[in-house]
Amino acid sequence: NRDNYYAGTGKSCLLHQFIENKFKQDSNHTIGVEFGSRVVNVGGKTVKLQIWDTAGQERFRSVTRSYYRGAAGALLVYDITSRETYNSLAAWLTDARTLASPNIVVILCGNKKDLDPEREVTFLEASRFAQENELMFLETSALTGENVEEAFLKCARTILNKIDSGELDPERMGSGIQYGDASLRQLRQPRSAQAVAPQPCGC
Repeated sequence: NRDNYYAGTGKSCLLHQFIENKFKQDSNHTIGVEFGSRVVNVGGKTVKLQIWDTAGQERFRSVTRSYYRGAAGALLVYDITSRETYNSLAAWLTDARTLASPNIVVILCGNKKDLDPEREVTFLEASRFAQENELMFLETSALTGENVEEAFLKCARTILNKIDSGELDPERMGSGIQYGDASLRQLRQPRSAQAVAPQPCGC
C-alpha cells in the first residue's frame, strides 16, 4: 500500500530497507520508539549499529526527546515531496543538538527520491540548509534502496573518524559508543600510536 509511504517522511522504511534490504509495504506511523540493529564492516572494523526509530508526530515529541541522550549519530529525515516536513527540520535539529551529545553526527536525508516528479524541495535548497548547519546531506529512497546504505555507513564512518581523532571519547558517559572486546583493541591502536609518536626516542 503506497498510501502508507506518503503518510510520513519514511524513517521506518529507511530503517527497514537498511536492516532487511527490502521496502516495508505495510508501514504505519511509528508509535513512540522502535528499535533495529545491524552489524556492518566500516573501514575494516566490525561495528554494530543500534538504531532507535523515533516517531515524527508532534504528540510523541516528549517521548522521543529522551532518546537523544547518549546518541552518537542521527539521521534527520524529510520528505522531498513535502515542504511541510522540510520546514520542520530546524526544530528537530535544535532538539538533537540541545539534547544529545555536542559531538553528535547528523546526516540530513531527503527521502522519497523515487518521487522526483512530485518534488517540493530542491536538492540545491536542502544542500544549502545542510551546509549552513554543518550537516552531511544525501537524498535517499527507501523504496528503491538508493543511498540508504550509504546514509547509515556515512554516519558510522564519521563517528569512527571522530573516535580516531580523539574528538569523541567512547569512555565518556553518554557518548553512545560501546566497545566490543575485539574492536576495543582495533579502535584504540591508532590513538595509542598517535599518543606515543611525539615522545622523545631517547637515542
